[in-house]
Amino acid sequence: MKINEVERSVGISKKNIRFYEQQGLLHPKRNSENGYREYDETDVECLKKIKLLRKLSLPIEEIRRIQSGDLLLADALQRQLIVLEREQTNLAETAGLCRLILVEEIPYQTLSPDQYLERMVEMEEKGTKFKNVSSDTIRKKRGSILAAVVFILIMIALIGMFIWGYTQDPLPNLVFVLFLLVPITAVLAVIIALLQRIKELEGGEEDVARKY
Repeated sequence: MKINEVERSVGISKKNIRFYEQQGLLHPKRNSENGYREYDETDVECLKKIKLLRKLSLPIEEIRRIQSGDLLLADALQRQLIVLEREQTNLAETAGLCRLILVEEIPYQTLSPDQYLERMVEMEEKGTKFKNVSSDTIRKKRGSILAAVVFILIMIALIGMFIWGYTQDPLPNLVFVLFLLVPITAVLAVIIALLQRIKELEGGEEDVARKY
């Protein structure tokens, strides 16, 4: 079975299927002649189980432990139930605060946020957790930028080595230019990929593992 067929059968994108393979949750066989992945019914069943558990918001690491036998499904679900119930309580508290502001019918221009922010602090002290939707995006953006900067610095160092080597033992100009084009092209590709990644994150990209 080809990956396109699996995608249609299970309702998981090809990108996510490969993601689960990279995470070690799925191990399809490969055709010895062409190296292509070949999925069977066991793989399809495995993906359906992964889809179910991910839709229940179980982390990748816990699914991996369940598959390996290090964690019982019942224990994982019991723990997840506690997490979901806590989130449900937080959402109920947040909804209550929204209703309070709504009932008072205060227009934005005259809204006094201090009293509500103080109330939120009191709620947080009692255990309520409010969502911080920007923190995860900022973390991912910083990680992408850091990785790109490190790679670019390595490429710049490589270019410097090429130039130094050329001054010590000159190569034919064409060969030297070809050598330089490799790291320069890599730097440009990384910059383009970084800009696309930042655009995705700022556009509210979902977690890859949650896209079905």
